[in-house]
Amino acid sequence: MWTFRTGLLIGCVVAIAIAAAAVGYSRYDTHTLKRVMRRGELLCGVNTGLPGFSNPDDKGHWSGFDVDFCRAISAAIFDDPNRVKFVPLDANERFRELQKRKVDVLARNSTWSLSREAEFELHFAGINYYDGQGFMVRRSRKVESALELDNSKVCVQEATTTRLNLADYFHANHITYQDVSMPKLDDVLKAYDAGQCDTLTADISQLYALRLKLSAPDDHVILPDVISKEPLAPVVRHRDDNWLMIVKWTLYAMINAEELGVTSKNIDAALKSDKPDVKRLVGTEGSYGEDLGLSKDWAARIVRHVGNYGEVYDRNVGDGSKLAIPRGLNQLWSNGGIQYAPPIR
Repeated sequence: MWTFRTGLLIGCVVAIAIAAAAVGYSRYDTHTLKRVMRRGELLCGVNTGLPGFSNPDDKGHWSGFDVDFCRAISAAIFDDPNRVKFVPLDANERFRELQKRKVDVLARNSTWSLSREAEFELHFAGINYYDGQGFMVRRSRKVESALELDNSKVCVQEATTTRLNLADYFHANHITYQDVSMPKLDDVLKAYDAGQCDTLTADISQLYALRLKLSAPDDHVILPDVISKEPLAPVVRHRDDNWLMIVKWTLYAMINAEELGVTSKNIDAALKSDKPDVKRLVGTEGSYGEDLGLSKDWAARIVRHVGNYGEVYDRNVGDGSKLAIPRGLNQLWSNGGIQYAPPIR
């Protein structure tokens, strides 16, 4: 029976739907995987240009650590690592654009924090890179520690945890400084290179990458100080648990593959392995992929097309790259680091 209360309830539901459409997204959006499969490609939000992590060449081809992570998701879903559209996003727009469904996943060297999860209603889907904030200065200054940076002009990007950490560190150590902040990272780097500031602060991984862009990279040194915890992680929206599972287990599959010694070069042999943990990884035992809404060989697809975590690290930011960043904390837990994944079982 139609009642005033029924009409009021329907009216409220319609109003909510209209409001959601007006802002370009729905708080009750739970079908990211279906949209990705229907669209035929993954929309991946990345940095606008950071060597080693996400950087386009002159032909528009993207490469980097974060780029490879999105390619791994594509491989798991489509058995093809190239069905990805990379969407470059600035720091001040990245979370809003994910919230508005402009991208399906954000793989953009973003620090996991409580306020970001709460304010933007997002999930950080596992730490893929343990980082920390540091400082770069000109070698000619002969500075050996961040504690010697009193009265420095420090270039820093706006709308980042980096700027907050900078203020905390200098305040805690009773050091004075001048904040030279800009919204775009490229502008921050240009200002430092042009001498508008004498110190550049960013995540240490970024400093290694940015140094390559300077007019005279060898004239600059990265100080040994690490002043913060920067757990970098891929990000997805709230209220889509299945998509969250796919994104985080893509990462965990890559870490587990490295721990088990399964690589892009020996994946065919791994598919014939009798080891129970390897069989669960590559899908010859169990239904773990199907439980995610994927194929049995979802993890084998990732390793075949993209590689395990160690392979991705080495070619993009490690010994096989121009950055040559020591793995440090990003070593597997069994090799002295803290990179660790739950088991597939």
